[in-house]
Amino acid sequence: MNQRPTAPLRRKRLALAGLCALLFALAVPGARAEPAHAIAMQGTPKLPASFDHFPYANPAAPKGGRMVYGVFGDFDNLNPVSVRGALTTARGIFGDQEFGNLVYEPLMQRSMDEAFTLYPLIARTVETDEERTFVEFQLDPAARFSDGRTIRPEDVIATTDLLKVQGSVRPQYSNWLSKVATVERAEPNGVRFTFNDKADRELPLLLAGLPVLPACDFDATTITQTTLEAPVGSGPYLVDRVEPGQRIVYKRNPDYWAKDLPSKRGMDNHDEIVVEYYRDQNAQFEAFKKGLSSVYLYQQPNPRHWRTAYDFPAVAEGKVVKDVFPTGRPANLNAFFFNARRPVFADPQVRRALGMVFDFEWANANLFYGAYTRMSGYFDNSELSSIGRPTDALEREILAPYAAGIDPAILDGSFRQPVADGTGADRTILREAFDILGARGFRLDGTRMVGPDGAPLAFEILVQSADQQRIALAWSRTLSRIGVTAPVRQVDDAQYQKRKQSFDYDVLISAFSGTLSPGAEQINRWGSAAKDRPGSFNYAGVADPAVDALIARMVAARSREDFVSAVRAYDRLLISGFYVVPLYYMPEQWMARWSNVRHPEVTPLTGFYLPAFWISDEKS
Repeated sequence: MNQRPTAPLRRKRLALAGLCALLFALAVPGARAEPAHAIAMQGTPKLPASFDHFPYANPAAPKGGRMVYGVFGDFDNLNPVSVRGALTTARGIFGDQEFGNLVYEPLMQRSMDEAFTLYPLIARTVETDEERTFVEFQLDPAARFSDGRTIRPEDVIATTDLLKVQGSVRPQYSNWLSKVATVERAEPNGVRFTFNDKADRELPLLLAGLPVLPACDFDATTITQTTLEAPVGSGPYLVDRVEPGQRIVYKRNPDYWAKDLPSKRGMDNHDEIVVEYYRDQNAQFEAFKKGLSSVYLYQQPNPRHWRTAYDFPAVAEGKVVKDVFPTGRPANLNAFFFNARRPVFADPQVRRALGMVFDFEWANANLFYGAYTRMSGYFDNSELSSIGRPTDALEREILAPYAAGIDPAILDGSFRQPVADGTGADRTILREAFDILGARGFRLDGTRMVGPDGAPLAFEILVQSADQQRIALAWSRTLSRIGVTAPVRQVDDAQYQKRKQSFDYDVLISAFSGTLSPGAEQINRWGSAAKDRPGSFNYAGVADPAVDALIARMVAARSREDFVSAVRAYDRLLISGFYVVPLYYMPEQWMARWSNVRHPEVTPLTGFYLPAFWISDEKS
């Protein structure tokens, strides 16, 4: 019987194959691209084909133990792609930014230490041409689903066919696949995607991130439905127990096929992972204090909580540790989102006036101990930001068709969000906002601001938590000083998710994760195609051909220099639309953990990476 080669031998063979491909390409000018071990959005991958493990993983990390995550929210679904549920898919099933892909896996594994580069997982090699008109993935013959079935090219093809379904499948998948002309088997054990004229240079990487589902487990009907049945995936964990809305328990698959791959060494170290759901953030933290959860993540940092909540005995005894992690990722966009589908917000200058009266200085001092930095753009705290930078030659070329509608201060980099006096009633800023509204036909009728049609200028701010409510009430109070009525409504998680997915709100608070490689996912956030698509992230209802054109320009960039200029131009264009009221950011990540939870010494570029953590029996 043929034996499977050892992991070191497989790595040696892959390295030799990569070297041969490079020598062939150098010897034969114009030769087409050969299969490679990795693919980068721009430039070349950081790690060679012979890499042993990611630099932010500890290959000697012990296996075992029980990790418990406490999360705020609810869930009603184990289908990784359906958006039909009233709530949301359970954390960890697939596409979880923090917990990783526990059950379903993509074709390739993204490196957390590079802007956008993927390495082998289900796909052992990737091939594309200079123009990226196609991508071919050759699958690892050892790849298996958890029930022992081999992952075949037919599974990948069937998955892509199912993900083309519109409506109840996550819209980004159908959007990506709309750019694919054909999907076919590529011998000996691969799949080849050939693109149509809608494709862009990012598409091969996006397709490498698609989930791979067992072909026989879903059909055109079930792919859109919610389910609570334990799924069959290819990932390192199995679903062990499900209590809808309360907890989901994962157990490590002892037969996980990829545990020796370089992209997985030092990862997936816990025997059991429990995700406990809480409807109240205070209850979530109290559970952490009692040791009912292992870590407490500040997904949206709360300085008040960080500074005042850690006076319990476990901290004094060294049993609970507070960690601060650096991150090179652009600041998360945390903001009030205007729903521009509403007539009241159709005018960008009205949005500008309403947003400028938000007194960040008051909120920062009174709610957040002065710990935050104010956001002014969409990529703050990174080289991608236009703030503080004048347009370069390429940006001026890109923005030439639109420059007439952009404030000169945005173009020369001097634009900032207004700086108030911190009283919550800065008369200078209130007068400026009042004058902008007056120029658009608004006036005071008694104590109420009314529009040209005599209707009061009023809207509702939708919030999900007590922390959001406090910041929204601060803005609402200031708005009332110029005659604008803005009541704040807090709803439960289920209602909030339903209203957000159907765009049933005037203004809401939400956040987008920062990325070093913004690209096609921006369509789902700001693109015209996502404006009316239920479940999309285009919360602001943006439908601007100029925005669409700049997203396309970013995706088409081949060099890092051209890409950075394109993103900065895009940043300026979004700022000039005043679609959001930017709030604040923290240029680092906060986490509290029990001392038996350990992590590698190296933090990747994008911040902490939970799949590389482990449980230790030793005391700190």
